[in-house]
Amino acid sequence: MVGNVTTVRRKLTENLKRVRDRIAAACQRARRDPAAVKIVAVTKYVEMEVVRQALELNLVDLGESRAQQLAQRASMIHEYIERKNVLASRKEGPVPRPRWHMVGHLQRNKVKLVVPWAELIHSVDSLRLAEDLHQHAARVGRTIDILLQVNTSGEKSKFGIAVGAVPHLIEHLVAWPNVRLCGLMTMAPAECTPAELRLYFERLRDVFEDLRGDKRLVPHFRELSMGMSGDYETAIEAGATIVRLGSTLFEGLMTLNDMPEVSER
Repeated sequence: MVGNVTTVRRKLTENLKRVRDRIAAACQRARRDPAAVKIVAVTKYVEMEVVRQALELNLVDLGESRAQQLAQRASMIHEYIERKNVLASRKEGPVPRPRWHMVGHLQRNKVKLVVPWAELIHSVDSLRLAEDLHQHAARVGRTIDILLQVNTSGEKSKFGIAVGAVPHLIEHLVAWPNVRLCGLMTMAPAECTPAELRLYFERLRDVFEDLRGDKRLVPHFRELSMGMSGDYETAIEAGATIVRLGSTLFEGLMTLNDMPEVSER
């Protein structure tokens, strides 16, 4: 544990204020409304108490990059909220319910873990994965929101579909009622110049704008998920509606290692 509840809450409040100030400044430069930018708090490196305090501060959009960890944490938080809300006084009010985001690479054999919990899956990078999500969502009687992950840099080590393949995937997605395409996502390379970074984000924005005219995607196609702790300001200037923040938001509060998932056959 990184400190008592009061210490954690104070540090997280300070970090959140700093991040929101930087978001506001980036929006001002781009002549955008800061309210149009959603923070997804990526919680993979922090303990459960920090996650609970994030919720108390109304950081309700929570992201995980591992399917198993998302399922485990979502279940634990669900139990915590149920218990806390039963015991909460009128003065305290209820704990807000989180919206879980799957932001990391999703293996097809892990789909069943995230479908019951995830509100938005950012990392759909193949037709087969999208079809699996559709089928599992149909089995549990829900429609799941997804983003297509697009490899705008062409870097071979990055997941994501090629820019030119996006229209082909959409032709299939619109026929599947249990997945709902809400936008696009990209990850910039770790090593690139500021000019290259801006180019990769603007390339995704251009694809996004071209697709917004497709009436089959209205009204849900409205999200651009791009930008993480090291580049979110540039992403916002390029049009991001969602930024995925971990280290900058939880500075001084991270204690966990990113452990690999156990393979499932």
